[in-house]
Amino acid sequence: MHARYSGELGLRAPRCCVSIGSSYGLLWYDVDFLSFPLAVTGMPTALITGITGQDGSYLAEHLLAKGYRVCGIVRRSSTTPYERIAHLIDDIELFSADLLDQTSLVDAVDAVKPDEIYNLAAQSFVQTSWTQPVLTGEFTALGVTRALEAMRKAAPKARFYQASSSEQFGKVVETPQSENTPFYPRSPYGVAKVYGHWITVNYRESFDLYAVSGILFNHESPRRGLEFVTRKISDGVARIKHGLATELRLGNLDARRDWGFAGDYVDAMWRMLQSDTPDDYVIGTGSTFSVQEFCAAAFGAVDLEWRDYVKQDERFFRPAEVDLLVADPTKAKTQLGWTPTVTFEELVRRMVEADMDRWAQRRG
Repeated sequence: MHARYSGELGLRAPRCCVSIGSSYGLLWYDVDFLSFPLAVTGMPTALITGITGQDGSYLAEHLLAKGYRVCGIVRRSSTTPYERIAHLIDDIELFSADLLDQTSLVDAVDAVKPDEIYNLAAQSFVQTSWTQPVLTGEFTALGVTRALEAMRKAAPKARFYQASSSEQFGKVVETPQSENTPFYPRSPYGVAKVYGHWITVNYRESFDLYAVSGILFNHESPRRGLEFVTRKISDGVARIKHGLATELRLGNLDARRDWGFAGDYVDAMWRMLQSDTPDDYVIGTGSTFSVQEFCAAAFGAVDLEWRDYVKQDERFFRPAEVDLLVADPTKAKTQLGWTPTVTFEELVRRMVEADMDRWAQRRG
């Protein structure tokens, strides 16, 4: 691996024009979207789809710290919440585009002229993919094709990162899972991600594009959406501890996942695009824990016994379960020099503490 940019200088990205208002105390912004790129000599430019999500916000922070000009794609809305990137809003540029609209993507890529494109946007909640399978396919599968087409037409020399997922392995045929493990997805989301993965490979081989996929295992943080089980647990623990709830209803407690910290994983994304040769990588910790073990650690962080509060609820079981996912990140460690820095126990503690603080502030 080699660094293509002298981006360790700590340069700050240009400011974005924003008009900030408030709505019932929440963080909402009306953004005056830029329609032209800023010419900044010697500053690499990154374009991030899904910049308002968990991974997008951590990646934006990571790239700003390396001296990048950071641009993000957001869907236009009259009231759009940017809570995860509120602290970055003066340091990034936002462009209006949509993974469902090819023309808007081409226009955004042409305006930004990025050196690197990180495609993180998707319908990413597995449970929703059963109730909205067509929409999941449009965003999570065909959206990748549209993003690749936009790069091919407007910035063919750029480098492209596709966010693949461990859900592609689904009903695993071997443990642990590596880059050579066959895919066996068990949800519309997993199927869509398999398409996104292989279309990225196809564009790399067909059009000689620098395009890679990072097959990321579960990565969490205090910025994780409340619909995800890990955040549902940490938030539930905080509400119970604050006396705001008496129980936490969950689905399959025996499912096992390889959970890491999202902030570590965005570093792996960046490292993939600095390599001389485009390739795909599995990113994970190599350790696996059950949902029950996550509950035990989360409740234990506030001196509670999880069995006193957790109830299983059939409504939260998947139609087709994925029982065990655990990564073999050997390739990433040896070729990219990447290793996770946050342990499972520390990750759970951080998430619980953040939700404890959030509910304490809400209560005044």
